[in-house]
Amino acid sequence: MQSGFGFCGHDDIQRWQRALEPIRASAGPLPRRSPIGALVKSMISGRTRDAVSLAAYDRLVAAFATPARVLAAGPGEVLRCIGAVTHAEDKARYVTRALGRIAAERRGFDLGFLGDLPLDDALAWLERLPGVGRKVAAATLNASTLDRPVLIVDSHVLRVLQRTGFVRRGAEGRAASEAVTRAMPEWQGRDFLDFHIGTKKLGQTLCRFDAADCAHCPLRTDCRARSD
Repeated sequence: MQSGFGFCGHDDIQRWQRALEPIRASAGPLPRRSPIGALVKSMISGRTRDAVSLAAYDRLVAAFATPARVLAAGPGEVLRCIGAVTHAEDKARYVTRALGRIAAERRGFDLGFLGDLPLDDALAWLERLPGVGRKVAAATLNASTLDRPVLIVDSHVLRVLQRTGFVRRGAEGRAASEAVTRAMPEWQGRDFLDFHIGTKKLGQTLCRFDAADCAHCPLRTDCRARSD
């Protein structure tokens, strides 16, 4: 294995994609939201269980219906909807500030133009927004209707990539996303999303932070951190 570079890295990812398919399929499909919807959903999801962040997002949509109304409501009212997520006050503030920046620059909330920019430029544009890092930017591009080919790396995906040795132990999510994205130039957006779902589910179940069930892991033969 070559830490995400070269043909060896490509073959590893391709093999893991096949091995993770049963786990990915058990998670079910992710809904394809608009880019602005995917942005807001990802911004409130960090370090929060999926069910909690999804319920918070649904409350936000039910309460305000449009990004313009979320922005007009302000962080206090947003906090009422997303109060159950981790760091809710910070996220409420960042969401409204990000929406305000988008509205000022784009005269609206249509982020479809990001589908026409080079991938690195689209990521960079999003990462200029308050509260948006690489994970949120990648989710906005990949998990939305834009369907762009970039890997979303959260803490679960990063742990799997570190333990297998695809990236070094101290690597950050940005480096891991870039390594896998570079390694798979022929992949489409759907392929990257499937890999994200599969590795995330693996990290939530068999490859948890506090306990790893290596005996049942589909990647155990390739994992440098496995316990025999």
